[in-house]
Amino acid sequence: MRRFIFILFLFLALDSFAQEVLVRLPVQPCDAPASIQAAPLYGKKILLFGDSYVKNAGCPVQETWHYKLAEKYNMEYHNWGANGNCIAYEWYTEKFGEPMYLRYTTLPDMEADYVVVIGGHNDAVLMHRYGEGTEFFCSKLDTLCAGLREKYPSAKICFVTPWNVPQPMYKETAQAMQEVCGRYGIPVFDATKNSGIRVRYKGFRRLYFQGEDDTAHLNAAGHDLFLPRIVPFLLAL
Repeated sequence: MRRFIFILFLFLALDSFAQEVLVRLPVQPCDAPASIQAAPLYGKKILLFGDSYVKNAGCPVQETWHYKLAEKYNMEYHNWGANGNCIAYEWYTEKFGEPMYLRYTTLPDMEADYVVVIGGHNDAVLMHRYGEGTEFFCSKLDTLCAGLREKYPSAKICFVTPWNVPQPMYKETAQAMQEVCGRYGIPVFDATKNSGIRVRYKGFRRLYFQGEDDTAHLNAAGHDLFLPRIVPFLLAL
């Protein structure tokens, strides 16, 4: 049986927003097959930054596709997810903390090999609520991209869009992410098109989401379903 080690840190910000950071350390020695050990991801340091797609809402982080990726490739894994977090918007009244374009400055100063940013779901909700286009979102995303390039100059950075949620502003959010990230040469995995996650069907959500009315949070089976879709993208970075 493969063993793993993880460490849980708790940081309390001044606004009472709790930031839990889960770190998984590589296992030595590792009994992974030679094909896995030869992969670009093997033994590397990966930092996940984002919203509840990273934090995993009400389920353990260990059930997420990215944690399972780290286990498979024996990676050092840093999870900086925050439920309810936005890339651009501030939800302080809901205690969801600083948006990512500000929060990235609290990320660890480390020699990360991979930085994977997952966000935009909650921004789409607020853009629709406020009746806004993507201009404000794009300006803050630009700040985030520039900041991450500066903070992690040697890392392979990528973004992952929200699922193809059948509600306003999700497709526009994904398009905006590709446009802004493209200015910085940052690849984007378009989960509205390439994820295989069929959010619009209640029967699918019943099997693969944390509830049949949930349009954001995969359960363990959903994470297992998505993982093979994104691995080739990450291997090609």
